[in-house]
Amino acid sequence: MPTETITADAAGTWKLGDRTVNRIGFGTMRLPETGGALGTGTGPADRDRALRVLRRAVELGVNHFDTASFYFSSLRSANELINSALSPYPDDLVIATKVGPGRDPSGDWWTARPGQLRGQVEENLRQLGRDHLDLVNLRLMPSVAAGSIAEHFGALAELREAGLIRHLGLSNCGPQHLAEAQAIAPVVCVQNRFGTGAPAGERDFLRACGEQGIAYVPFYAIARGGEETGAHGTYEERVETVARSHGASPAQIRLAWTLQQGPHVLAIPGTGNPDHVTDNVAAGALRLTDDEVALLADA
Repeated sequence: MPTETITADAAGTWKLGDRTVNRIGFGTMRLPETGGALGTGTGPADRDRALRVLRRAVELGVNHFDTASFYFSSLRSANELINSALSPYPDDLVIATKVGPGRDPSGDWWTARPGQLRGQVEENLRQLGRDHLDLVNLRLMPSVAAGSIAEHFGALAELREAGLIRHLGLSNCGPQHLAEAQAIAPVVCVQNRFGTGAPAGERDFLRACGEQGIAYVPFYAIARGGEETGAHGTYEERVETVARSHGASPAQIRLAWTLQQGPHVLAIPGTGNPDHVTDNVAAGALRLTDDEVALLADA
């Protein structure tokens, strides 16, 4: 499909609290590293190329970026790249970040206790060069998700009251976590793994978020809702067939299918390739038929 003139507003908009964003956004996890993400790649990404990717996204109307301070390689940090490429930030730009997990300088993971979340928030503020964060998602690691999240979410709610955070969300969560968090402070988005082939329970949760006016932000949507290493290998023949009928790529079809799950669904595909940014944004203009949406539900 032609992509040169298609911009992010082709997919429509949604409000994250009081901030309006285009439904096609950008995920920065892949920017610091080549050939993978979060310690799985082959080395640090080319800095100039990463900066071009971010600037190209903004040129195409992307105004919703997803990041985290734990998105880094040996030489690159997603937050630092965002700061270098996009600061001073456009007025309409919304940067969403995540706290909860952490990585030490060697790349090993750890899980923040409630009292450590302020330090993670301040680290994001410093790296991004901001005095407040637009949106902070509490990313639930298994040890936290297994019990009450009240202490962790309550700590972020206090930082929201203090003015360090504008809006709050949840990531890797279930309906029970959302209900518990909403009793503490407003939740503007849920960020979960989702794509074609997602289980019925997650599809129900997506619809429930829409009924409550909460944005649903899927990650790994291009990779069939499943793989950190990206969307590669053999696609299902059904996806290929629909892609051919639209003159589009399978990745674009998966993004279009995800966006058509509801007007509250926001896509955040990530890439380290400027050309792929253009392709991903163009997927926002695709409109699948009801039959195609149903056909791909399990692809």
